[in-house]
Amino acid sequence: MSSAPSSPDPAAAEHLDVLIVGAGISGIGAGRYLKAELSSKSFAILEARAASGGTWDLFRYPGIRSDSDLHTFGYEFKPWRDEESIASAPRILDYLRETVAENGLDRHIRYHHKVVSVSWSSEQARWTVLTERTDSGEQATLTCSWLFAAGGYYRYDQGFTPDFEGRERFRGTIVHPQHWPEDLDYAGKRVVVIGSGATAVTLLPAMAETTAHVTMLQRTPSYIMAVPKKDAVANTLRRLFGPERAYALTRRKNIAQQRLIWSLCQRYPKAARRFIRWANTRQLPEGYPVDEHFNPPYDPWDQRLCAVPDGDLFKAIREGRASVVTDRISTFTENGVLLESGRELAADVIVTATGLNVQAFGGIGITVDGEQVRLPETVAYKGMMLSGVPNLAFSIGYTNSSWTLKVGLLCEHFCRLLAHMDAHGHDVARPEVSDPAMPTRPLLDFDAGYVKRAIDQLPRQGDRMPWLTSMDYRSDVKLLRADSVLDPELHFSRAGAAHTDSAHTGTAATR
Repeated sequence: MSSAPSSPDPAAAEHLDVLIVGAGISGIGAGRYLKAELSSKSFAILEARAASGGTWDLFRYPGIRSDSDLHTFGYEFKPWRDEESIASAPRILDYLRETVAENGLDRHIRYHHKVVSVSWSSEQARWTVLTERTDSGEQATLTCSWLFAAGGYYRYDQGFTPDFEGRERFRGTIVHPQHWPEDLDYAGKRVVVIGSGATAVTLLPAMAETTAHVTMLQRTPSYIMAVPKKDAVANTLRRLFGPERAYALTRRKNIAQQRLIWSLCQRYPKAARRFIRWANTRQLPEGYPVDEHFNPPYDPWDQRLCAVPDGDLFKAIREGRASVVTDRISTFTENGVLLESGRELAADVIVTATGLNVQAFGGIGITVDGEQVRLPETVAYKGMMLSGVPNLAFSIGYTNSSWTLKVGLLCEHFCRLLAHMDAHGHDVARPEVSDPAMPTRPLLDFDAGYVKRAIDQLPRQGDRMPWLTSMDYRSDVKLLRADSVLDPELHFSRAGAAHTDSAHTGTAATR
């Protein structure tokens, strides 16, 4: 990680109450909650790119869409009014930018501002933040009382691509979905998409509309389920009750539905596997080798289940415009890909939909009182702060449900925490693990390749609250919305104080 600036001058720097890093779905949400709940707080949202929207502006590959319904992936405070529940990236971007405009966040977002390093001073109870202009290289220093890291957990500048033998021999075009060229022409061409995750299953039907043929080449199958693009119940409720009430009802319905499906998959994995296989068989041509291409070696929801709106992937296969091959790559050739089975897939374009590179906190260098913070040595507190690191919050959503469900709860809790500190004269909130022998495990307890590759670079979680990172919305509603912000393992103090105040000071505050 980068080191902090050697001799910052906080006295000459602009100071903010809260600095939000990232203007994607999490950062926009955090900005709105701050404006609505703590209007007196000064804040800025720093965005390294030239536009807001995060993932939904960065990715430009064909067919990009959500894999969660927008009634739960959208914000609780802003109804999703579109008829399509599984939405394309342009529709999601419109929704996010409407949120920015409606809440006056435009003047708070600073584009082309990348955070390089942050350094905490306990004496001053503030962060010194070194930023760099991505358009000019100019560096500047800010200070803030709180940092809110809202950049997610993967690298924006680089996707993951394995080393493929013979790659340099291929005479066609190779592209990673994270870096999709605007001028890529694949009409009438043979395309091989390497991968089996959400990106690959999105690309296959979208590209099949114009290619000569597109093949999804996978090493291991994923669970794939057809879902309706439009939520008939939601659209009926909107006509009956109007957008606000219908959105609240649909959101509750879908939260319950998501929880039920996940719980059933966890409790009855064999039955869930059989049901998914049955559903896939109905969508595929008669005699199709379902077990070869759609029967993963793991249980449902050990990895995220891929949703395909209106079964578009299965339709492309039925119509002969697309196919799936399950095999391993031996080498790239001049004309395509040679598989370990000896079969060669001819291609003009190869898309490496091989995943993401995980990077916590955007690779920002973090120091506390001159000591570098080593993330694997920290433990996540309530899934939103780090042990031993004061006044730093972060937002990571659910991996088994809609991302934004958790982000909203985290933002609410964050605002209540700041209000409590103001009410009781606290400058610093620092989580500390009271039991050094507490067992820990990875923060992202999820059996996906991109998580496994980065497991040693991420914070940990504990085996009990408040150190256990919940992936259950109902539990988090209690923890983050209903319960007090006070906890014996969260210590409050004032700037320069030699020892912390009791975590129980002000028990009646901010519920």
